[in-house]
Amino acid sequence: MKSILFTLLAFLSLQTFAQEINKMDDKGQRHGLWKGTYEASKRPRYEGTFDHGKETGTFKFFDDTKEVKVIATRDFSAKDGSTYTTFFDQKGNKVSEGKEVNKLYEGEWKYFHFESKEIMATENYAKGKLHGIKKVFYKNGKIAEETTYVNGVKNGVYKKYSEKGDVFEDAIYKNDQFEGPVVYNDGAGKTIKGQFKDGKKSGIWKYYTNGKLTKEENPNKAKKEKFKIDSKDKDARKQPKNQPRG
Repeated sequence: MKSILFTLLAFLSLQTFAQEINKMDDKGQRHGLWKGTYEASKRPRYEGTFDHGKETGTFKFFDDTKEVKVIATRDFSAKDGSTYTTFFDQKGNKVSEGKEVNKLYEGEWKYFHFESKEIMATENYAKGKLHGIKKVFYKNGKIAEETTYVNGVKNGVYKKYSEKGDVFEDAIYKNDQFEGPVVYNDGAGKTIKGQFKDGKKSGIWKYYTNGKLTKEENPNKAKKEKFKIDSKDKDARKQPKNQPRG
């Protein structure tokens, strides 16, 4: 008798709990605790609380596995209409985090090295587009790369660094293409200086070794083919060496 009563009470409790989630208010808006599931597996997909159609507090999002791991959270606590979103890997390590406005990235976003708390990159967004300086870091925290964006397009200074802080590459982007002067260093004494025009090499390019100029060239100047004539071969006087003969 007791076991039957216990089972009945448990059933009623489940029914009551089920009635307390995924409810609508009198205007047909989501209200209270909501839980979503993946259509095929029926596993939990998300859970969070609505206040008459508006998300409040922190929502959790789960992967579609038996472990039901949290792979993202969205915090709706801010009063400016934004959300703070954090993505996680399967082991619970942060992958990236930042602010969203109307589901578009806004402001600074941080990205982390694999299974690490060290920042791998920072990006700045305006209405979902990269805007400002993007920085990439080595795992030791030193800067590896800097790229300037304007409305999602590379525009401005670009630099690449070695782990020692030496500048490997110093260039300028205009509308996603290299434009103007550029300097390349290999970190071992060799340097190349040149110019770009509309994304293509232009003018005289200079090559240095340990600060000494060793070579100059114009990449766009057509190179004249030199033919070596064998005086013992009469036919060789009529055509370039190694040229197919009829």
